[in-house]
This record gives sequence, structure tokens and C-alpha cells, in this order.
Amino acid sequence: MVLAHRRAGTELYQSSTMNALLAGVYDGDLTIAELLEHGDFGLGTFNHLDGEMVVLDGTCHHLRSDGTAVVAAPTEQTPFAAVTRFHADSVVAVDDPMGWADVTGRIDSMIDSVNLMYAIRIDGVFGTVSTRTVKEQAAPYPPLVEATAGQAQMQFTDIAGTLAGFRMPDYDQGISVAGYHLHFLADDHARGGHALDFQMRHGVIRIGTISDLHLRIPRAAGFLDAQLSGTDSSEQIRRTEGGH
Repeated sequence: MVLAHRRAGTELYQSSTMNALLAGVYDGDLTIAELLEHGDFGLGTFNHLDGEMVVLDGTCHHLRSDGTAVVAAPTEQTPFAAVTRFHADSVVAVDDPMGWADVTGRIDSMIDSVNLMYAIRIDGVFGTVSTRTVKEQAAPYPPLVEATAGQAQMQFTDIAGTLAGFRMPDYDQGISVAGYHLHFLADDHARGGHALDFQMRHGVIRIGTISDLHLRIPRAAGFLDAQLSGTDSSEQIRRTEGGH
């Protein structure tokens, strides 16, 4: 059932690129305090690839490799993050159980164009949420495919929480993650991770249209010295992001 629909465009503010993260650029020069000046909703990671990030309602949460979550310090830095000021164009209630494919299919049927960007917020009660969270890396850094290989996965059961992230166009692959990229945070704000799959019992889907992209280029040495051209990143992203 659609609860509301209105059209609005807003900006996605992104620091660095997915291709840089794939290449092992895990040290950035943007603080969390600076990031939050540009948005109240989003995702990313932290320097040294130390876990996952989710920004909800203006608070940045640090999702750690053991599945726990804490509020990030404003002085922490990020090598890759994307945020927006969340405004829902469409709101739809989900009253029946739905999995990843069902939910994303519903969203795909509601959006105006596959060539726009969308902020996705899904609040609900979940039978299961499967996640993984990257572990902190030590220099010299391995490529992201190696850093994420064999990492532990967590499965949360009978849990209320929020899936937050973006649906990006195919042409944006490598700048960010084409398709759906979602992170999970439990309602208790104590657990979460990068979402691999889920089964939702019921909830509410909110979709916000994004029409502008502000791409910030880091000045950190790791980014400036990286080789970022000449590689097809699609398969690497599929492997590191879980196949969706």
C-alpha cells in the first residue's frame, strides 16, 4: 500500500570512488564531522577499512567486524562515503513477508527512471538479516577483493531495524556501486553490518529521488598515487558487495 508520494530532487555528496576502494585506497582525509555537514543519511567505511558505516537521522554509526555497532567519533576519517539529506518521495507499507528480490522489485516498479539515483530506507521487522563487515587492514593494504575474502558473516534473527543505502544507475558503476547497496542497523543501535540478504516480515519502504551528484576528490596521498584506470570493476564489485 502506497502511503505517500511526492517528487523532489536532492544531492548525493560522495567522497572518493568505489574504484579507489577496490584498489586498496583505505585512508581518506575527510572527517565524520565534515561528512555530516553534507547529509543526514548514507553509508561508507572508515580509514584502514575498519568496519562499515551507516548514517541515520544525522548520526554516524560505526559497524564493527564482530557485528556490534557504536556511534562514530567526529574525528574519525573515511576513505569512501556517500550521504544525502533524506527526503522521501514515495512511502509504501509492506504487510506481507518479502525478501531482497521482492523488496527491490517493488522499488524498481515505483521509481521514475533507472537513470536517476535513489536513497532507500527500509524500516521493519526482519525474520533474518545476513550481513558481513570488513575487518581493519594494516598497510601495505591489499585490494578490496582480497580484504573481503573469507571474512566472517553474521546472521541476525527476529530483529527490528533499518536498511539504509542507495540504488545507483548502471552507468555509475566504479564511481559508486551500481544497483542496490544497503547497510543494516538494528533498532537498538548496537548491531549491524553490510546487508547481504534479508527476509522482512513487515515494514515501511521510503524512497528519495536524487538528481545531483557532488563528487569530492580526496587529497590523501593514497588516492593521488593510486592506479585507477584501465580495469573493469564490475566483477570485483560483485564479489566484494555480495552479488546483488
